[in-house]
Amino acid sequence: MAQKFDVVVVGAGPGGYVAAIRCAQLGLSTAVIEREYLGGVCLNVGCIPSKALITAGHFFDKLQHSAPEMGIRLPKGEATIDMAQMQKWKTSVCDRMSGGVEQLLKGNSVAILRGEATFKTAHELNVKSSGGMETVTAKNFIIATGSRPIEIPGFAFDEKFVLSSTGALALSELPKKLVVIGGGYIGLELGSMYAHLGVEVTVVEAGPGVLQGAADPECVQVVARKLKKTGVETLLDAKAKGWKKSGSGVEVTVDVKGKEQTLKADKVIVTVGRKPNSDQANLKGIGLQIDERGFIKTNSQRRTSHSHIFAIGDIACQPMLAHKASHEGVLVAEVIAGKNRAFDAKTVPAVIFVDPEIAAAGMTEDEAKSAGYSELKVGKFPFAANGRAVSLMEAEGFVKIVADAKTDVVLGVHIVGPDASNMISEAALAIEMGARLQDLALTIHPHPTLGETMMEAAEAALGHAIHIIQKPLNQRKEGPSLRANA
Repeated sequence: MAQKFDVVVVGAGPGGYVAAIRCAQLGLSTAVIEREYLGGVCLNVGCIPSKALITAGHFFDKLQHSAPEMGIRLPKGEATIDMAQMQKWKTSVCDRMSGGVEQLLKGNSVAILRGEATFKTAHELNVKSSGGMETVTAKNFIIATGSRPIEIPGFAFDEKFVLSSTGALALSELPKKLVVIGGGYIGLELGSMYAHLGVEVTVVEAGPGVLQGAADPECVQVVARKLKKTGVETLLDAKAKGWKKSGSGVEVTVDVKGKEQTLKADKVIVTVGRKPNSDQANLKGIGLQIDERGFIKTNSQRRTSHSHIFAIGDIACQPMLAHKASHEGVLVAEVIAGKNRAFDAKTVPAVIFVDPEIAAAGMTEDEAKSAGYSELKVGKFPFAANGRAVSLMEAEGFVKIVADAKTDVVLGVHIVGPDASNMISEAALAIEMGARLQDLALTIHPHPTLGETMMEAAEAALGHAIHIIQKPLNQRKEGPSLRANA
């Protein structure tokens, strides 16, 4: 006999488990179906493990380069890496977070069904597990089945020599050389992390630059310089053609601007993007509309072509970010419960955990101009002029604020520098609230902190930053953009 629920959530990632908990809080009988691990890709083979290893790499790099200058000496010489222990620690972090999700689901009386879900009809699905097959029905369904890494021709994942991001986070031994195919945010996060651990890294990027379209160009320039300083080789306008085994490692053939090169390495990491899992669970079979990129078509309430079926997270639309999925999970739960809600966020902040970090909320200068803002105020404040950043020995980068010159309303904030990932939340709140430059500039920020740079970037845009020397207003460049740089 089929189990019946008010809501069945397919997928227990950061969108699915949040949706399930909120549904249960709202008094709806709820089940969540998961085929692999609670917390999904994010908590187990994505966001959390990658940031754990990035933290380890950053810490090791500081031991090697910053600690001696601070007067800190290691009693037995240089620091060394125990990769097995690092993986053990990383796994403990993931297990703790995944275990926490299970406790939250159970604590909110959400039924957890483990197995592979396949829609039989638009109102009924089968769940296949090691214990057999069971049928589940519901008044509403939420599809939150996420995405997976994209393979490219000639580089099928075997997770031994050719690694996806999942395999790249599970290496039990530290390689000496790595080739990373793809200079987007995943490739550079992984490449930077391994470079900090002492690995020789070569990034192969098909475009004319790294992080193309992923961040403000000025922010990308800072990261590109740091990559070079760290020893990461970047091949631009380069296409990986194929690979073969060579001894215990590999040889990768690359076409760089029409000239063929051979790169020797221990492993190849392919990070050219992710694709929605819309070819699974018989989604097309029940008549859901899927666009040419593989996303399920939804409206602003994340309803699909079947009004009782919703889609959230990576499978629904860009941006493919965990925090966007979680926001949609709460939204959809409240829509199902009868609340009048729709996705209307002014901005979805984004973070790239490279070195230094990049974080952004709102529009770039070019995006603002394309949106019709003919006159802008742009203020920048460098971390080199911030006492806390200097004391951390992480003074590279800046905070940039883009505002409408007519109203001083903040349109975008772009940060490249230490702890940008945490600082960007203030910017996201400012944009959501329609804050003006004066709101940020007149808010007293504690000293000495990195957050002061947000205040001073706003002051710079207004023409009166204290801790940088600015040209008088009558000597500055006038035109579509009034720039106030360090």
